[in-house]
Amino acid sequence: MRLRYVCLLFCIFFVGYMKAGNTKISPDSLMSVMKRVADWQIADYPRHLHKWTHTPVMWTNGVMYIGMAEWASLWKDDSYFEWLKKIAAKERWHPAKGMYFADDICVSQLYCQLYEKYKDPVMLQPTEARLEWVMNHPSKAELTYESPHSHDRWCWCDALFMAPPIFTRLYKETGDKKYLEFVDKEYKASTIFLYDLEERMFFRDSRYFYQREANGKKVFWGRGNGWVLGGLTEMLQDLPKKNSYRQFYEDLFVEMCNRMVEIQQPDGLWHASLLDPETYAVPETSCSSFIIYALAYGINEGLLDKATYLPALLKAWKATLGTIDNE
Repeated sequence: MRLRYVCLLFCIFFVGYMKAGNTKISPDSLMSVMKRVADWQIADYPRHLHKWTHTPVMWTNGVMYIGMAEWASLWKDDSYFEWLKKIAAKERWHPAKGMYFADDICVSQLYCQLYEKYKDPVMLQPTEARLEWVMNHPSKAELTYESPHSHDRWCWCDALFMAPPIFTRLYKETGDKKYLEFVDKEYKASTIFLYDLEERMFFRDSRYFYQREANGKKVFWGRGNGWVLGGLTEMLQDLPKKNSYRQFYEDLFVEMCNRMVEIQQPDGLWHASLLDPETYAVPETSCSSFIIYALAYGINEGLLDKATYLPALLKAWKATLGTIDNE
């Protein structure tokens, strides 16, 4: 199987799709594919860490952990939860080292998921301490990518997946609005800076504002916009329907989903450069998985019109399924 660190996003999509009661894809076939992907992921995990010298708490594992935890919630025994808990416990429930760096706290999304199941406060304590410190010592760095200490803030669009969902999850668990106040301020600052109102997509970072593709179009990275949609989907699941902070994120989510469907390619997927699929002709399965996840959530929650968006989702799912092999 290919698609190292995003293939478990399939599982998140399946969870929502099955809960919605859709019948175009049978639950048995979904479960079969999910188990194949999950079991391969576990078997490949040691090789991945060794080959890429990645530690278990690096961002590259974050999406896989999230998807695996969603899959574990569907399976009939706790073996997958126990595998995840063993990894987290070995790391003593700590995020990576960077106090401000968004990538270094992505793993805390797993800790939040495990806490939701086991309700052991130890699982959240290091994450709560990290966020408490950051909120009490907010960075004043500029968001321009190459300015000093810019990475202390969310100056690149990937960061909007890595960190913000942890703030909304801790709000959900604690009811403390300080998490929402901080994430809302920082998220909106990043959006004002990086979001292109005309194209309804995020620049990866400020280095791309004035770059152009071979066809003259602006440069919008596929997986980067996938990161944003994946993060928004996570956040919306934790923000109550009547929460005063929710509308901004809901509107942004719908607007971006609409744009993704507009630029979906004939093969059903999206490419590394969203507006120049000719130069970057190979479909990008990681960004496509994020978009599938977002579309499924939006349809299931009634945020996206089923008649309009379901055909696009099914087309993307069929194409994505074709990328899973037996290796």
